[in-house]
Amino acid sequence: MSISEKVNADIVTAMKAREEHRVTTLRMVKSALRSKEIDKREPLTDAEQIAILSTLLKQRRESVESFTKGDRLELAAKEQAEIEMIEGYMPQAAGEDQIRAIVETAIAHLAASGGGKPGLRDMGAAMKIVQQRILADGVRADGKVVADMVKAELAK
Repeated sequence: MSISEKVNADIVTAMKAREEHRVTTLRMVKSALRSKEIDKREPLTDAEQIAILSTLLKQRRESVESFTKGDRLELAAKEQAEIEMIEGYMPQAAGEDQIRAIVETAIAHLAASGGGKPGLRDMGAAMKIVQQRILADGVRADGKVVADMVKAELAK
């Protein structure tokens, strides 16, 4: 069952249970997925659906941060609830050890192809390799966490 099919089924369930906030959030997710599908003019792949959900999560996290700074805690709590609902449709997040292993192999690969030990100037190339490996493994990782790990490994 694809993400969009699961969202559609959950909308029906939430409507029957009269969970208004959940219905609203799921409709927003469905709308974002459908909009991208219309723009593309063909069904979305699972990776594309995950990318859209990641964008929605990032937007919600930024909103939580700005609402918290603006002392609007009720709005921050609402956004946090939406984050938790959307994360339910995302694949399992990679653990720190798993991310570190991917980063170390990517940097070793970069060192082997580049000749010398990569430094901070090779951050972009290393990040590109790491992101490709994360996608290939089918796991999810926060970009900021990955960037911090890559930076730490390159600084060694």
